[in-house]
Amino acid sequence: MRAAIVLPAVFAIADKVLQDPQAALFASFGSFAMLVFADFAGPPRSRFTAYLALAGTGTVLVVLGTLCSQNALLAAVAMAVVGFVILFSGVVNGYLAAGATAAILAFVLPTTIPAPLSAIPSRLEGWVLAAGAGICAQMLLWPAQQRATLRNDAARACTALADLADAQVAGYATSVAACTRTAHEAVDGLRQRFVATPHRPAWLTGPEAALTSLVDELDWLLSFLGSPAGSPPLPLCREENAEAMRASSAVLRASAARLDGRAGQPDLGRLDDALEATTHAVARQLPTLPAIPDHQALISVLEPTFRTRAISYAAGQSARYALLADGAAVPESGDDDTAHRTPANRPRRSVLWATRLAIEDADVRSVWFRNSVRGAAGLAIAVYIAQRAGLQYSFWVVLGTLSVLRSNALGTGWSVLSALAGTAIGTLVGAPLILAVGTHEAVLWSVLPVGVLLAAYAPRAISFAAGQAAFNVVIFIIFNLIQPSGWRVGLVRIEDVAIGFAISLGVGLLFWPRGAATLLRENLAAAYARSADYVLASARRLIGHGDPAWSERAAQDADAAVHRLDDAFRQYLAERSARTVNVESVATLVTGAARVRRVARSLSALGRIAEDHSSLERCGTNLDAEVHALRSWYIALGDTLVHATEVPPPHVRDADGRRRLLECVHAAVADGDEMTVRAALTLLWASQYLDNLWRLESHLGRHAAESSNPHIRVQGTAEEHDA
Repeated sequence: MRAAIVLPAVFAIADKVLQDPQAALFASFGSFAMLVFADFAGPPRSRFTAYLALAGTGTVLVVLGTLCSQNALLAAVAMAVVGFVILFSGVVNGYLAAGATAAILAFVLPTTIPAPLSAIPSRLEGWVLAAGAGICAQMLLWPAQQRATLRNDAARACTALADLADAQVAGYATSVAACTRTAHEAVDGLRQRFVATPHRPAWLTGPEAALTSLVDELDWLLSFLGSPAGSPPLPLCREENAEAMRASSAVLRASAARLDGRAGQPDLGRLDDALEATTHAVARQLPTLPAIPDHQALISVLEPTFRTRAISYAAGQSARYALLADGAAVPESGDDDTAHRTPANRPRRSVLWATRLAIEDADVRSVWFRNSVRGAAGLAIAVYIAQRAGLQYSFWVVLGTLSVLRSNALGTGWSVLSALAGTAIGTLVGAPLILAVGTHEAVLWSVLPVGVLLAAYAPRAISFAAGQAAFNVVIFIIFNLIQPSGWRVGLVRIEDVAIGFAISLGVGLLFWPRGAATLLRENLAAAYARSADYVLASARRLIGHGDPAWSERAAQDADAAVHRLDDAFRQYLAERSARTVNVESVATLVTGAARVRRVARSLSALGRIAEDHSSLERCGTNLDAEVHALRSWYIALGDTLVHATEVPPPHVRDADGRRRLLECVHAAVADGDEMTVRAALTLLWASQYLDNLWRLESHLGRHAAESSNPHIRVQGTAEEHDA
């Protein structure tokens, strides 16, 4: 409705008041770009800034496109560069991704209609008129209502997890069961909304990037809260554990308030104090307990404290991400992901974050890079052919290429057929209309708003073909109002867009025609391999044998791999052919890669507890074989996904190394020195994180077998799978 009201009005001003065909053309297509192709979500201030930025960018592109329009080769080269930059910029900013089509249109239109420099003022008049009216309409005419957002779902998940923590402290089984179901529903709903978001919300301002991390953190938190520990054989710091759980619940509730726009300040100081008190209590009480009969009993005694620490640490990280998402200063933390992020240094960090994302995705394994190269190549070829062929309306060739270019050849082929059918239907509807109306401008003006309404509404509400048909009717009307040419303009459009569709299909066949399915498998393998490397680097550093620089590089590589995997999964879900496999199993595998990376982060955090205490390095070396076995298994899982081979069975545990580790730790605990006991606890908690990764192996193996290939078989015994 907004487009149906504004576009005809802007077009009328340019055509009847300014009486300039160039201005009228740019005003009409500029209005379509601002009102239909660009749809920015978020708070009003952010939306207004985004529309202003699009208007300013379009102004520059109109001038640049006109300058290049006199030479076909120059126009094609410029289109390749501008197209790639616009498409690839979406990787660092959701608004840039949402405005990409509108920005490309602002360059395609002047580039494909050759004109002298003297035409620039007229073209800018039309664009500025369209941009100004479009921004006013977007902000004032039926302003966007705040819908359910990722923030709202994150707030609900925080509240549900806080309720579950409180129920577990209270100890009522019925309440715990109900709260567990609610927490799973809330976190699963948050994950589904996050995956359904078409672009990764990693914007330059930082808050949405924090939301991305918050989704993973809450999922990680649920993995511990949703699996209550059994009763330990001996009492160990129960009050301290309960206080840590209450502090975790409190910061989660305050985080939910922040995310919902209410007043709330997570008490991270209380949480840190509770964690430190728990560590002190374990170190102090453990040597005083009655003799623990065996090593398994020692693990059982420590399990509740390990679980409480993991929950508290995840709750604290979630609170920091919630503060970042709200634009607030974040108290310092040992975690590099959230430390020192305050409003004063956020611009610098935003630029660094954007640069890091761009570097991460400058890789052929990145779906953003592939789509950007494919799109830039298609647009450049279309511009060159349209200019060299001397077509009457050459920009239709480029618009046709842009409208149907997809991430795989199959998707492009289907969109070509759909678009051609829609264009033909639009011609069949529009031609009789023009023949019946003739030169009666009043009738054409009266029909134009209805055509614009359908062209803007049909693609989402009906089908892509219906949108093409309605858009073709609008083209009939606009060009017959600017320069009456009858029904023949429809035939010209069919010819031109058919050329564009052929270019799009050809480019789709040449550039990575299989789309995101193969890329997803490759990125899954890379994410598991890099995350497993991060686990190895963190574990080696924990026991004093690692290089901090190596650990930092491993962390960056794992982050980059998981980000690329996230983008490939979104693209995979968007493709028409993505339903040929078990999507739930694929989603589990994607989440599993993030889980492995999260274990590596937890191991890094554990290292700070016993930092500068190397008295138990000899104990820690007993973790080496287990860590290397884990790394080898997850790399093998990735190879299975790429090459469709048999899923490896869960690896054989290093029983001797585990026994030696527990004996060494047992001796350290018996010594009674608190710092030595703290170092010993660190090693035991690290061992438990590694146990979690081992338990995850059979779960991921089953889903790998179910994900796509019926010939993939899962090896291993039933007992291993049950474990």
